[in-house]
Amino acid sequence: MSEIRAVISGVGACLPDRVMTNAEISAFVDTSDEWIVERTGIRQRHIATETEYTSHLGERAAREALDNAGLSPNDIDLIVVATTTPDYTFPATATIIQNRLGVYHGAAFDIQAVCSGFIYALKVVKNMVITGASKRALVIGAETFSRILDWEDRTTCILFGDGAGAMVLSGKADTDQGILSSFIRSDGRHKDLLHVDGGPSTTGTVGHVRMIGNQVFRYAVKDIARAMELCAKRAGLSIADIDWFVPHQANQRILDGVARKLKIRTQQVVSTVAEHANTSAASVPLAFYTAVKDGRIRKGDLVMMEAFGGGFTWGASLVRY
Repeated sequence: MSEIRAVISGVGACLPDRVMTNAEISAFVDTSDEWIVERTGIRQRHIATETEYTSHLGERAAREALDNAGLSPNDIDLIVVATTTPDYTFPATATIIQNRLGVYHGAAFDIQAVCSGFIYALKVVKNMVITGASKRALVIGAETFSRILDWEDRTTCILFGDGAGAMVLSGKADTDQGILSSFIRSDGRHKDLLHVDGGPSTTGTVGHVRMIGNQVFRYAVKDIARAMELCAKRAGLSIADIDWFVPHQANQRILDGVARKLKIRTQQVVSTVAEHANTSAASVPLAFYTAVKDGRIRKGDLVMMEAFGGGFTWGASLVRY
């Protein structure tokens, strides 16, 4: 029996039209463009309007991914949305997107692993595709993270933005393309280092992001590097074999720290953090999309995606595009 692989057959993205620069932020919190760029690499971020929801961004990214794959919504039998900022407590944002796309068959659900959500979603969907439970799936990372920011807290409000990215995963036999290996982990002991101080069961409010940045940095570099090494090893490869690295766009310092630790050339690392900031679960597919569209990532390339998020959660996924 032929081996089935989950192949990326389409990519899409969506960013809100509104751009908020560092200079704009410095008008209402004690910071400056120079301070933000030096410490994070971020120069701007996209912010959703009051009438733009996570589902709107996810739907637009999904439609572009379908067009890129040459497929219609009726070809999809599974939709998984990674998000920390759903439209509602329930129903799942994936079901809202499912309805807007006109998909009235299959299944749709959300995954919550914060910034690692898209990597977790890829793992889940890959397993469903290779077992035949799904033939073609939409995997979406979508966030309106600006909704949960404390805009008086300069340690967090400067870091995040809104956006969405999407991939179509298709089951294909007898191919060297597709997801070769994946690795996900979590460690709930570190909740207080990066969390939101609200929720339906605790405070009955949405809450705001709280973070102890220097501690998150220390864990992120170590755990991400290890995840990437293990992910490559599971595929019988080494870090040196990989063409492109598409990291979660948390902070340029973290990207640089992981690259140094694994001796990865800067030119191999796809960075969109300056333009997009940290879009949580949307950052990996947004960065992947950017590198595909500008011609860096080409068919046949080996690409390592990775992320680290609150929880802590982290993981990596190695794909031959």
